[in-house]
Amino acid sequence: MAQEETIVSGMAGRYAQALFALAQERGALDQVAKDLAAFDAMIAESADLARLVRSPVFSAEEQTRALGAVLAKAGIAGLAANFLKLVAGKRRLFAAQDMIRGFNALLDVARGVARADVTVAEPLADAHLNALREALKEVSGGRSVDVNVKVDPSIIGGLVVKLGSRMVDGSLRTKLNSIRTRMKEVG
Repeated sequence: MAQEETIVSGMAGRYAQALFALAQERGALDQVAKDLAAFDAMIAESADLARLVRSPVFSAEEQTRALGAVLAKAGIAGLAANFLKLVAGKRRLFAAQDMIRGFNALLDVARGVARADVTVAEPLADAHLNALREALKEVSGGRSVDVNVKVDPSIIGGLVVKLGSRMVDGSLRTKLNSIRTRMKEVG
């Protein structure tokens, strides 16, 4: 549990830990993770739902009632739905996305998975992606690495890697900016 406490902290972390422990106890980690991911995606796609989740204008009863209808329509039930309704009833729905991130962090640790966000200038070939995965696996202490690749042509070349709290910016854009700054200092 000590390691889990360093992963998630604060109010959202306590809720995430409680949900994780309950889901683990009931053997429902996969279903809860799937339902939370669906709810998180719904918030991202719907401005109205995002407003319901974040706005202090709605009462706990209004949030709980509206959330119940949204979850039922989305097919989210069981432990995840009960958890989200409880969070709404406690006036903590504004922190739901932080709770979901905390739950996912705990799930990653339990499964021995690290997550990496990689930004590249153009899509990676499968061979390069596999080589990157292997290199990140070594850096992460042998844990398997789930790589999320984002293409951003503005970095010109190279890549930017974020693995946990570490970030390496090897983009050509950053290198050019560094050279430009050094040239200004000289001139």
